Amino acid sequence: MIKIKDAFKNGKAFIPFITGGDPDLETTKELMLAMQEAGAALIEVGVPFSDPIAEGPVIQAADDRALAGGCTTDRLFDMIASVQGEMRIPMVFMTYINPVFSYGQEKFMDRCVECGISGLIVPDLPYEEKGEILESCHRHGIELVSMIAPTSEERIRTIAGEAEGFLYCVSSLGVTGVRRSITTDIGSMIRMAREVTDIPCCVGFGISTPEQAKEMADRSDGAIVGSAIVKIIAEHGRDSKKYVYDYVKEMAEAVHT
Repeated sequence: MIKIKDAFKNGKAFIPFITGGDPDLETTKELMLAMQEAGAALIEVGVPFSDPIAEGPVIQAADDRALAGGCTTDRLFDMIASVQGEMRIPMVFMTYINPVFSYGQEKFMDRCVECGISGLIVPDLPYEEKGEILESCHRHGIELVSMIAPTSEERIRTIAGEAEGFLYCVSSLGVTGVRRSITTDIGSMIRMAREVTDIPCCVGFGISTPEQAKEMADRSDGAIVGSAIVKIIAEHGRDSKKYVYDYVKEMAEAVHT
């Protein structure tokens, strides 16, 4: 299994997110390979869910399209397994706790191992409750990525001190989505985290332009972008490969500038 730390072996990381099965699983597979070639260091794949509470309207709509198109957790696992041999970078799932439990926690982890998933991001799993799946993750060699937000305040050090894989720094209050500007004191969050950990810290939520990506990467170890990419897929559907490739290439180059 490729480890999350491998995403940072060449320095700053650009991390794109796409919703699995939007608009269909074959297109998701094509997009994953295209983003790898365009310079992505790690890919987040969203597990479609009917109630993605951390997501804004763009990714909510993508979940709806994926589910309406027949994407199930089993079919998503099968697709990831089919592309595993061609992937040279880590893959992580962004999911919610309900799909993990409803699928069966051990079965979910087993299938993650089978298809090469290196980590999980579970935005509705509070730090205090991560023990619900942490032991199972560790038994399977899967890293559970922690998130910190502007409202975490003194809890930042506590969360960061036990973080693994990379620390997901949420740049803005509210749900995911493109923002014109990011005004959060990201630097302060990163400094607090680095007092207690040396794992990479990456910034997500709201980033959409090369300038924003560069600014966030200058303050951290990488930039995460989801909604801006999902918007491209919503516009171009099965023909989105070229457009996503070009966008990811531009963003990855900005992060490394």
